[in-house]
Order: sequence, then C-alpha cells, then structure tokens
Amino acid sequence: MNRRALITGITGQDGSFLAELLLEQGYEVSGLIRRSSSFNTQRIDHLYQDPHQSDNRLRLFFGDLNDSSSLNTILRNTQPDEIYNLGAQSHVRVSFDVPEYTSEVTGLGTVRILEAIRELGIRPKFYQASSSEVFGLARDVPQTEMTPFYPRSPYACAKAYAFYITVNYRESYGLFACNGILFNHESERRGETFVSRKITRAATRIKLGLQEKLYLGNLEARRDWGYAGDYVRAMWLMLQAERPGDYVIATGETHSIREFLDETFGYLDLDWKKYVEVDPRYYRPAEVDVLIGDYSKAKKELGWEPKVRFKELVRLMVNHDLKLAKKELTQG
Repeated sequence: MNRRALITGITGQDGSFLAELLLEQGYEVSGLIRRSSSFNTQRIDHLYQDPHQSDNRLRLFFGDLNDSSSLNTILRNTQPDEIYNLGAQSHVRVSFDVPEYTSEVTGLGTVRILEAIRELGIRPKFYQASSSEVFGLARDVPQTEMTPFYPRSPYACAKAYAFYITVNYRESYGLFACNGILFNHESERRGETFVSRKITRAATRIKLGLQEKLYLGNLEARRDWGYAGDYVRAMWLMLQAERPGDYVIATGETHSIREFLDETFGYLDLDWKKYVEVDPRYYRPAEVDVLIGDYSKAKKELGWEPKVRFKELVRLMVNHDLKLAKKELTQG
C-alpha cells in the first residue's frame, strides 16, 4: 500500500518540489490549498499533465491554517502517514505590515494541526518548516541547532513559536515531530517578491530592454543560499529517520545581496551599478545582517548535504528567467 502524505503550502516553491519528490517515491499526496477566486496552482500543474503522475495519487483539498474544522476534516479523510507543514505567510518584510495575520497562519496554524493530530488520535510523522530567521541577531557564527533564537521580525517570532510548540508536542505526547531550520533556499519557482528572484527576473528583463531599473533595500545583508530542490529532500529524510529531531539545513556559505547582483548581472555581461538603486522603503524595521548555517548534524544523522552551490543556483535561475523574458518580448 502506498504511503500517504499531506502537504500544506503545496502550491508554493517548496510544496511543489516536495510533491514531485514524494510522487517519485510512490506516495499518495494530498495538498491543502486556500479557496480563492482564481487558481494558484501553476507550480504543480505539470504534475497533473505528466502521464506518469496522473494516476490519482495527487489530490487537492480546500482548507486554511486559520480554520481548525477544515484541518480536522482533511486529516480525518486523508489519514496521512506523514504531514509536511509548509504553509505560511512567508515574506519577512510583509510580516511587519500584517503581523497579526502572520502570527495566526505561521504560528498558530502549526498548533492547530498538532491539536488535530492529538484530538483524532492518529499517529502521522510531522514535519514543521522552521526558518533561519529565528536566529535573527545571531549570537553564534555559524548557527547550529544549539544557537539561541533572537527573532527580528513578526515572521521570525511566529516561526519561533511554531518551532517550540512542535518540540512541546513531541515531548508531551510522544509525536514523531521534526523541525527543519531551513536557511534561505531559492529556485526558478521562487516568488517574484523575494529578493533573489526579484534580482534574476529584473536582470533578464533589463538585458532584453524590457525594464530599466531595479529597486532594492539593504545590499549588505548576507545569507546562506541553497537550492529548494535539495532542501525538500532533507525534509523527507527527517521523517525517515529512526528518531525525531531538529536539524539545520544550509550550505555553510554566506553571500551578500551585492554578491548576488555581481553574479547575476555578470553572467549576463551587465554592470548592475548602472541599473540598481537603493530604496529605503525596502529596508526592514529590524535588519538581520548575517546568517550562515552549520549542517553537520544533518550530514551525520541523515546523510544529507547540498548539491547545488551558489554560482550554479544563480545561473539556474537566470537561465530560466531569461527564457521567460524572451517569451515576454516575443509576445509583445
């Protein structure tokens, strides 16, 4: 019998890569999506169109992390062996504008799922998507599973709560519950409001004369950037381990926004300084300057390590967005 998995946030970057991985592993995959007036399933549409994946092993259910009743119903109907909670209001800068909503979805959404598991008496393995943003004004460099949290945004505070409530349910109720403290991970499927994709999208449009300027905030912020396709494999490996635990998932390298610009525009034979302007509106009220992760625990216990490194990641994204820009140009 195929194993069953439920993914919240299945239409996002990570959810789409994870759905691909689980289907390749033979799982039956259920995804939680919010009801809206328009479909937002572009990242997973190819899974329906792939003849090898069209045997009804992928199903979508309307629900919301703000709505306990829908979560209880979906868990009761799907009876998953594994749950991956990737759903969130995940934009750090936006979380300053909608702190209450961010807390509800990103923080309390986690406890609603955990409570549904407990109330229904089911025993799925549970993965909680944590974030390197919980380290914020980091006291250790690099950051490990033992580094104290110092969140610097409503998003990071919500993720810190979700992390600790997951640990609490694991210790209080014996759930197989894991936290993946994922450092920044990007791809060609990254949302265009996130700085990495904002850069690659703008640079390729500038190259083809479709755009003149790119406006950014703090160019000195440094991040540990990996590839989302690598990181979802780490999520899966956590739930295949003998014992539940919490793991930092990172590359162990850090690069600034300025370096990301150098790599992106340089690959296109452009000088980014001619096109990029700093706009104070994009600064965060409280900045996180440097994040770099130590993934040695994941390597030792899960056998995981990143495959795609910084230069390859940037070029993968640029090549994809250059095709989009060319298509945009030919379509007028």
